[in-house]
Formats: sequence, structure tokens, C-alpha cells
Amino acid sequence: MTNVSALVSFTESAAAGSFTAAAAKLDLTPAAVSKNVARLEQQLGVRLFNRSTRQLRLTAEGEAFRGRAAAALRALDEAVAEIGHARGAAVGRVRISVGVSFGRRYLLPLLPALAARHPELQVEVSLDNRAVDLLAEGYDIGVRGGVIEESSLVARRIARLPLVLVASPGYLRAHGAPRQVADLAQHDLLGVRLPGGGDIPWRFRRASGRGATVLSVPARLWLSDPEALIDLSLEHAGIAQVGLHHAMPLLRTGRLKAVLTDWHDAGNREIVLHYPHRQYLAPRVRVTVDALLAGLANNQDLHATRAALPEAWRA
Repeated sequence: MTNVSALVSFTESAAAGSFTAAAAKLDLTPAAVSKNVARLEQQLGVRLFNRSTRQLRLTAEGEAFRGRAAAALRALDEAVAEIGHARGAAVGRVRISVGVSFGRRYLLPLLPALAARHPELQVEVSLDNRAVDLLAEGYDIGVRGGVIEESSLVARRIARLPLVLVASPGYLRAHGAPRQVADLAQHDLLGVRLPGGGDIPWRFRRASGRGATVLSVPARLWLSDPEALIDLSLEHAGIAQVGLHHAMPLLRTGRLKAVLTDWHDAGNREIVLHYPHRQYLAPRVRVTVDALLAGLANNQDLHATRAALPEAWRA
């Protein structure tokens, strides 16, 4: 039978991209993690990683085995959780993947109360803006925003995700506020480029009122994190498209102004909480999902709409 510690060493090394990072997470030495993986490779009769002094990359066989190994470990976690279920308790580890800015501002503040209610629950949060395969990487819950596509995962809507164009009062004093979409050609624009290489388009309602037009953003500066994009806006660097929930505190205090609100139309975007579909959801996952959805439902900034912005917040 395959050693569980070998499977854990393999899946954590695959997720972290190095034996050293996996060892730090597992409280082992890098040598111990490497030995566990080597023992697993010997048992399977295949090489799972291509190793070099700087990189650790999955082989084709390693990539195929990764999903199966993660599923096996999840099944083991669920078996442990069933013991807790028999006692009516949420027991075990819950792994959550969430974007950096949203996680820090909205999700992390909910965790102390969750931990206090369920002392035998262990919550592990990964703050990362990249696209994550929840099943293959062994996550129980994922929180993501954007245009949500159909998938095999359960999707629970947290909130709609209106986007807003913002700039600092200092930038607007120096460059003027755009009054129509064509004016953006004369402005410094700031863009978000996702870790996968794509960027989030800027969409505007047509003058006819029928449909929308998409602007290919000629940005001067690109960032991967919405929070950092707001920081750059506060430095009077230009106009940025950001989530309204990120911008709300700064619009409220006047440090940012919304522009082109009558024309801007970001489309049908939303923030959702994902988890793998199971007929019987493990208690540790169920109580975490319920706590997060309840806490996020009570945050007014998450449910603000662009139409409700006071006139004083607009340029």
C-alpha cells in the first residue's frame, strides 16, 4: 500500500513547485520530502518530477497522477471527518483558495469567529490570483470573481461584481475628467493582466443603447492585483477599472472619483464560492461554506451598485 506521507509529500511538492516549500508547509526537512517522493516513484515505477537545481516540474505521468493522489487524500480527509460527523462536530482541515485582495479584505476577517465556533476545525487559506483547479490541487472551497463559466463545481453566488472606472482627484485636476469614451485616448490608463496572460476588457454601452462595445485597453502600466491597481491610482498615475467593492472605502472618503459611470458597462460579472459537488458534504466543509456565505452576505460594500453611487462620488 502506498505510504500516505509519500502521497502528501508529492501533492504538496507539486502545488508548491519545490521540495523546500513543501517541507516548510509539512514541517519536514527538504531531504525527507525528497526521499518520500523518490520512494513513491520507485513504488510506481515512473518518474513523477523532472528535477533540476532550480526547478521542479511534473512529468506527464506526474500530472496524471496528481489528480488521483489529491482525490485519495480528500477521501481520507472525509473519512476522518465522518468520525466528527458521528459526534456532530466539524473536524479536520478545510483548504480555501481565494484571490489576494478579496481574501485579505473580506474573507480573512470572518475566520476568527469560525475558528472559535469550531475548535477542531483547521482552516488553510491560499491567497493567489492565478486560476486554480480545485479538484486537482486538493482545495475544498474556492472564491473567485469574473464571468463564471459552467463547471462541475457547485457555485454559490456571493454578490454581483460591478466594475467602476476610477481616478484620483489629483489626476483629474491635472488631466481633466473624460466625458465620453473617445476621451480615454487622451488619458493614462492602468490595466489588470491576469497571471495566465489575459486581461480584463473595458466595456461600454453603445450610444444607441443596444449592446456594448469592448475597448482594447492601451494601458501604460499593467498589474496583476486589483488592490495594487488602486494603490497606483492613488498615486495619480491614471484611470483604472476596479471592482466597486475594492473602491468603495476610497470613493466614500473622496480619495478616488468614479468616471464615465453613465457609459461604463462591465457585463454580467459576479463573485462566487465554489466547492466540489458531493451528495454528502463533509461537515467541516459545510460549516465553513455556511459561515463564509453568511458573513459575506452582511457586508454592505460587497452589495453596492454603481447606480446607487452618490453624485458627490463621481467626477
